[in-house]
Amino acid sequence: MSTATTRPAARELDLPAVDPPIDATAGPVPLLRGLAGLQRATAMYPPGHPMIAQRLKEFAEVVKRHLTQLPPDPHDRLGSHPTIRLDLINGDVYLDGVAFHHENTADAPFARELVDLGIHSIHIADGVTPDELLGVADLLTQFREGKAGETIEDQLARRGVRHVSLGRIVPLDTRWTAPEWADAPVGPLDPDYAKSLAIAEQAFDAVAAGRGVDLVTVRDLVQLLVDKVARSNVALGQILALKQYENLTYCHSVNVATLSLLLGRQLGLDDTLLAALVETGLLHDIGKTRVPLEILKKPGTLDRSERRLIESHTTLGAEMLVETDGLYPLAPTVALEHHRDLTGRGYPDLGDAVPHALTQIVAVADTYEALTGARTYRAPTPPEQACLIMARLGGRRLNSSLVKAFVSAITFFPLGSVVRTSRGETGVVVGTSRTDPLHPVLVLVTDDPDAPRREIDTSARDSSGAYERHIVETLRPDDGRVDLTRILAPPSPGAS
Repeated sequence: MSTATTRPAARELDLPAVDPPIDATAGPVPLLRGLAGLQRATAMYPPGHPMIAQRLKEFAEVVKRHLTQLPPDPHDRLGSHPTIRLDLINGDVYLDGVAFHHENTADAPFARELVDLGIHSIHIADGVTPDELLGVADLLTQFREGKAGETIEDQLARRGVRHVSLGRIVPLDTRWTAPEWADAPVGPLDPDYAKSLAIAEQAFDAVAAGRGVDLVTVRDLVQLLVDKVARSNVALGQILALKQYENLTYCHSVNVATLSLLLGRQLGLDDTLLAALVETGLLHDIGKTRVPLEILKKPGTLDRSERRLIESHTTLGAEMLVETDGLYPLAPTVALEHHRDLTGRGYPDLGDAVPHALTQIVAVADTYEALTGARTYRAPTPPEQACLIMARLGGRRLNSSLVKAFVSAITFFPLGSVVRTSRGETGVVVGTSRTDPLHPVLVLVTDDPDAPRREIDTSARDSSGAYERHIVETLRPDDGRVDLTRILAPPSPGAS
């Protein structure tokens, strides 16, 4: 693993940024501080000095705690190893794919020094030893003093470093290098879900053209989502599962509104509040209709002016909604706050105010939808991994209780997920269990379209009490074999 790599730049997910307090789980600060302290000690003191030993011990403990606190894979039989991924992009630190604004902390100078040295990425894998960490610090010292004549991989190898890699991130600003994703769901859709997308597209296009928010259309769409879409297994399967498309704002908003409704029902909200929640979820990103599409879909890293324009969608949306009579009173508030976290950080700057409870619900739905959908700059994240990422964000960016309720409602392998079992079977999730969320009910997928429908319950156990099969991984349904509208549709009257 001791290779110097060139990695494509990630771009921040649609999540608020935060500078958490200093502790073992406080994001990148302890890691940067520990590495900086160790590097400076190796530069100031001779080998074997007690100060180097002390700084090495402190940094090794931070690394160990962070590795042990990385969320376990729910199906770790794949053999994946926890890895700390520290990336420096456009003045921010990305820890394990999550962005932290880092410009105003005491560790910002060290982060900038790393970038100046041409090091934008430090990955530390489970199994790393203190001697390897010391080797990395020594290498950074050589870089500072201009003595690094060999390649990075040669120097790491010479120091016996196998579990740490250093890399340079190259911005991907050429559109032809980016994967091509559809702008909306393709293939057969649930009729009511398709209708809701068509209505939303027309409504958002009208707003983009300067005609304002049509209250009647919004209320009709909310009613359609509440009464039809959220009660259809086909529609829910197409919203919850891995999405092979880069949904535009109107589609994203329909999905977030529906996911917010699922969470609201899980929380036991009454019908009036549920309707308000769906409306706020539907309109939370309305400000993006004022942001050029080429910026929303830019495949590379955003420059600072582009980033400010993206971030302005919160204030733009709030201003638009304030001017629309008849909307639920908190709709502008949710649009304004949904990129702010529980510490009052994020954008726009509103001081230390904590987001409203409805905003916190929409933020959970927004996060899941953003993770499981494709983007020009990244592939979609499988639902089970998205749930684990959200769990890590709980308590800082997201409300932990709301995350738990959301995961309880949808489970790790939600309706519509195409999965592979430990027996090599491919199936579609058609039923979930809150008491055993890792073992759903599947309909097996075969190459024979005329084969009889076969359901299997992966929670079944053999005579010894062991599970007969497990879910190994979520698959991308891109081979045309899976027709969710047929598999998830309720059986016809009289069908056996």
